[in-house]
Amino acid sequence: MSRSAWLCLLFLVPVLAAAGTREEYARQWLLTAGQADAGAYRVVLDEAVYRSATQPSLRDLEVFNTSGQPMPAALLSPAQPLAQPPRTLDLPWFALPDAGRRASGDIRLIAERSADGGILRVEAGTVAGPDAPSGDHWLVDASRLREPVRALLLEWEAPAQPLQAGYRVEGSDDLSRWRTLNAGTTLLDLQRDGQRLRQGRIELDGQARYLRLLPTGTGTAPGLTGVRAELAPPAAQESWQWLEISGERRREGGRDYFEFVLPGRFPVARADVRLPGNSAVEWTLYSREDADAGWAWRAGPWMAYEVGTGADAASRSAPKALSAPVRDRHWRLAAATPTGEAEPVLRLGYRPEVVVFLAQGAPPYALAAGSGNAQRADAPIPALLEALRRQRGPGWQPAPAYLADAPQELAGERALRSQRTYDWKAWLLWSLLIVGAVAVAGLGMSLLRKRPSPE
Repeated sequence: MSRSAWLCLLFLVPVLAAAGTREEYARQWLLTAGQADAGAYRVVLDEAVYRSATQPSLRDLEVFNTSGQPMPAALLSPAQPLAQPPRTLDLPWFALPDAGRRASGDIRLIAERSADGGILRVEAGTVAGPDAPSGDHWLVDASRLREPVRALLLEWEAPAQPLQAGYRVEGSDDLSRWRTLNAGTTLLDLQRDGQRLRQGRIELDGQARYLRLLPTGTGTAPGLTGVRAELAPPAAQESWQWLEISGERRREGGRDYFEFVLPGRFPVARADVRLPGNSAVEWTLYSREDADAGWAWRAGPWMAYEVGTGADAASRSAPKALSAPVRDRHWRLAAATPTGEAEPVLRLGYRPEVVVFLAQGAPPYALAAGSGNAQRADAPIPALLEALRRQRGPGWQPAPAYLADAPQELAGERALRSQRTYDWKAWLLWSLLIVGAVAVAGLGMSLLRKRPSPE
């Protein structure tokens, strides 16, 4: 590890001493690592996590290892380069025996799998058949990934002779039923006059948890050393999530307002309003953190309209962007013209943020959320990631880790209630210091007042 990375790790020692404990949080989500032993991981927050968090700063999010020790972690905006998803990831792969000459035969696989579907050990048998090509066969484990895999990138040892071999890729979700994902791709590694032509990319038409690479013809198979997954970039529209909230009508100063309560600490950055039927209303949006605080302007006035019927035929206005993300609990809409009896639905859009953490201790890791007392300690994660990037290359990114579908309850709603705790040892120490200082001051004053003797 580079010197700058070691310095970052040294700074983490006092940081972890101030972190919270797992029992101080309402609930946790177990994390599945997309790549084993990656060191640094990124977790994309979902709606359930935002609904569990209570602090406006989102400091009540913390990552723990299996022993309950807090991990160095930081919350990053999705727009930050260090929070972007990786484009390639190393995949576990296993060599399979040559199926020999087979036509109707197949490879029998017996795999030992972990709880999350990852392959721990493979035993393979063969069924012989006529007229089958020979060559090396490989099984690739992509079961940990949740992003679509666009292609496989193969790495192999430099061949002594020119290499040209055809391979096809089959996919399966249960290691028994297989389907073709690539009918045939030629792998090349040629050299001439100091120039090298190499082709080790195999595109995939479809997704599967497990992939096997089979030769399609004669030729020398490469000495495989690694397999990487080329991940498909996420669609731009998928990065925005929307909440639809119904509100209550309020009347102040002869005007109608509609007030809404946000059910979590979402980083709201866009707003939209929907009314039943054809509509065109000019709106102004406000928010505040506490119910007794003053309203702060957030957007508008802007016109939100919808004309036509049906999802395909309707013409709608575009959402209104806020100047900065806001996590306030209370929101208010003010209409420039009366809306009658129609009740608007407030749509608030946000882009999920990313928690990046440094893996320490034994997995599985877990993300805990929701606490009125505990707070995540500050950690120099961005500086650490920059140091790792300089060491491993500008294309390096933290590996993905995925939230479990259902959370596990910890302290529950009890953790959300703020509790004042007093350190009696500190109070006792300060009391003794103050008493001692007063005693010394009193002794000094008495000495000053004492009249000196004639001698």
